[in-house]
Amino acid sequence: MLAAMLSEERAAHMQPVILDHMPSRLLQHPAAALARYLEGPTLIHLPGRKPNPLFVSVLQHGNEPSGWDAVRRLLTGRYQRDPLPRSLTLFIGNIEAAAADRRHLSDQPDMNRCWPGSRHVRTPWHDMLADVTRHVRTLKPFASIDVHNNTGENPHYAAVNRIDARALNLASRFSRTVIYFTEPSGVQSAAFGEFCPAVTLECGPPGKRGGTDHAMAYLENALNLDELHEQWPQPEDLDLFQVTTVVQVPEPIRFRFGNSDGDADIDLRFDARLDRLNFTELPPGTHLAQATTPNAALRALDTEGTDRTDHWFRRDDDRVVLQRTAMPAMLTTDVEAVRQDCLCYLMERMRLHHRPERESAQPKLPENAP
Repeated sequence: MLAAMLSEERAAHMQPVILDHMPSRLLQHPAAALARYLEGPTLIHLPGRKPNPLFVSVLQHGNEPSGWDAVRRLLTGRYQRDPLPRSLTLFIGNIEAAAADRRHLSDQPDMNRCWPGSRHVRTPWHDMLADVTRHVRTLKPFASIDVHNNTGENPHYAAVNRIDARALNLASRFSRTVIYFTEPSGVQSAAFGEFCPAVTLECGPPGKRGGTDHAMAYLENALNLDELHEQWPQPEDLDLFQVTTVVQVPEPIRFRFGNSDGDADIDLRFDARLDRLNFTELPPGTHLAQATTPNAALRALDTEGTDRTDHWFRRDDDRVVLQRTAMPAMLTTDVEAVRQDCLCYLMERMRLHHRPERESAQPKLPENAP
């Protein structure tokens, strides 16, 4: 009870901690320990040879530590003795959730839904992150990189919120697979995309060294860039997808992944390795879930919030199957992640019409896009 009261009191007076140095020995500690050394969400400014900083955000979700681990390794290597090639502004997010190894705590909103542009219910987190945004904007950042992990098996990929040459070039340096998304609202990359190239990195499941290695190498490369090209990437150099639909399990529906002796108390049963279908083009009729009750169903919402469930899914006896071809991303087998966010997103392939430098490029959606 006391902990909850203290948490509410802090939330009611939330302000970001802003530092001009890295606290002593902070880099020695894993994400789970940061709440013992920091007072809350923290901005740390570190000087470099080029003044316009690279903004890097880590731990917006407490159970996604690859970004922090990448920063730790980067800054405890050569940059302990050598100056940074570019100034770095580091944002360390939800350290309380990191201490509990949770995406966010039950009395907290999802931090990456609270940045300017959010259409979610306003909280003190929104005000605090608006302060962070205003502060960083005055620094004229070179670029913004928000580092995440997935709860399901996915290839490493980058995501953007604007079809912009510099953002796409920044994203393609991480992976040729790039996702364009406009929902959910209130994400950090969309807010910062208003004033600098901004990308989100998805580094696969937490705890895998490959995700940290990839993020660290990418951050070092970004720090050493002099500029981002304003030439549009060649269409053949980029696998570009647009998120069109979010798939949810409605709140009353009880569900489980894999078989269990307790299946009598559930409505939907998913395969234990459902996430193996990520980034796979699935044909109509693909079996997604076993329904054990008459009203068991999934829900599909497009980017405008319109219910498109009948467009995507149908019941085939006791199975929930795809109504049309789909490519899922971020399918997860984590029950809490499904409840706090979603089951997955559905995507359509996009193609860029290549244009000369500085001319606009318009994305082309498939004819069957909803």
